[in-house]
Amino acid sequence: MPYFNKILIANRGEIAIRVIRACRELGIRSVAVFSSVDRNALFVRMADEAVHIGPAPSRESYLNTGKILDAAKKTGAEAIHPGYGFLSENPGFSDAVKAAGLVFIGPPAKSMIAMGEKTRARQIMHAAGVPVVPGTLEPCRDFDEARREAERIGFPLMLKAAAGGGGKGMRRVESMKELQGAWEGCVGEARSAFNDERVYIERYLEEPHHIEIQVLCDSHGAAIHLNERECSIQRRNQKLVEETPSTIITPELRAKMGEVAVRAAKAVDYLGAGTVEFLADKHRNFYFMEMNTRLQVEHPITEMTLGVDLVAEQIRIAAGHPMSIDPAKLERHGHAIEVRICAEDPENNFAPSPGLINYLRLPAGPGVRNDCGVYAGYTVPMTYDSMLAKLIVWAETRERAIDRMRCALEEYVVRGVITNITYLRAIISHPAFRAGDYTTAFIGEYMEGRNPLGEASAGDELHAVAAAAIAAHLREQAPPQTRGPQAVHNPWRTDALRRGLRER
Repeated sequence: MPYFNKILIANRGEIAIRVIRACRELGIRSVAVFSSVDRNALFVRMADEAVHIGPAPSRESYLNTGKILDAAKKTGAEAIHPGYGFLSENPGFSDAVKAAGLVFIGPPAKSMIAMGEKTRARQIMHAAGVPVVPGTLEPCRDFDEARREAERIGFPLMLKAAAGGGGKGMRRVESMKELQGAWEGCVGEARSAFNDERVYIERYLEEPHHIEIQVLCDSHGAAIHLNERECSIQRRNQKLVEETPSTIITPELRAKMGEVAVRAAKAVDYLGAGTVEFLADKHRNFYFMEMNTRLQVEHPITEMTLGVDLVAEQIRIAAGHPMSIDPAKLERHGHAIEVRICAEDPENNFAPSPGLINYLRLPAGPGVRNDCGVYAGYTVPMTYDSMLAKLIVWAETRERAIDRMRCALEEYVVRGVITNITYLRAIISHPAFRAGDYTTAFIGEYMEGRNPLGEASAGDELHAVAAAAIAAHLREQAPPQTRGPQAVHNPWRTDALRRGLRER
């Protein structure tokens, strides 16, 4: 018997497709909700049923609780999966789903509230014996208090929005003379992004790594961790590349961080899948940063190395069943890497690149997984996040996984919109990444304001130069109106280009 007969997915794009596939395997019918601009989206076509819930603006569609609940009632859905983003960490939405007699596939509202406000979460973790980054446990009341706390904590430091998330409302401050300008900017961004201008201070750690631990908790008392994910390749606090296992985590440190992550989840009576995020310094001291009370974008690399299905586990747990994972039998195999494929232009400050995808070729082969939300003939809207897909690879070793990812990115062809594929290839090919010798400063050190190829090998440089030429050609093209997929060839196989590279 299925855990539910029908689940509504209150999201869009590749994560909606990911949930649809999990539902199919469990024998559960799926319901998609979509805005006007998503009428022809792939997730709408794949769902068993689909309901239009409003115009393109999120507040009138994907953030409209009333319309989503009406769709659930009309279709007879028994549960709602929020995916990530949108309403996934909104305690009011969780309560509204419950009040409507439906099941929210996620943690209870009280857990979201406890972890959603950053200083409250720091206080709870501090009380639970979880190490937190030195700093203020309460938001600073005004700039004068921030200045006094900054003198106590020392520089460099981080200003962070108390209600923050997604990399917004954060400023690194190097000295006292920078503090006031950074404070005013952080307060303004926090007010704009979260309607909450409270800001707190944390010490900036030396050579930090962003390490997150996947946790899973059911209503039968089981709470486990599923190892770490290294998420230090970030641009403006937005993750670009993730891998597991981390190159800096020893088995002993993994066990310790896992135990602390489970303790953190238990402290807020967590239920379902969640992620406890830490910062680890160059001495391998680690500190609680925040908890994401939802499924993470990068969850596939955990699935690939452990052979688990986190979405299916979310559904089982929400239905009141115990998780199917036995931690005593859990064993990691190999190495996995994920990159985020986005419709944006790295040579134009990563500006969004909406438009018609007139040709799409996805990479394939052993150990290659595509979580893709688009197709040839689909028009990428300007309205939402620019991520088109996630490319995940697995191999027996990290070195082979990097080579597999490099080859997969070479095979990836998207025509009609500009993507960050070339940029991702430069990251994967960089000697510092290949050596595993990188921190959260990687993008600033190697990719911004300088040749993104860094000290790449001659072969890697030739590949990147060719890819850059292709991207420039796409940028100069007018939007294709008459050319169909059959008329588009793969530029990587152009004989003249290959001869030119050999002669270079």
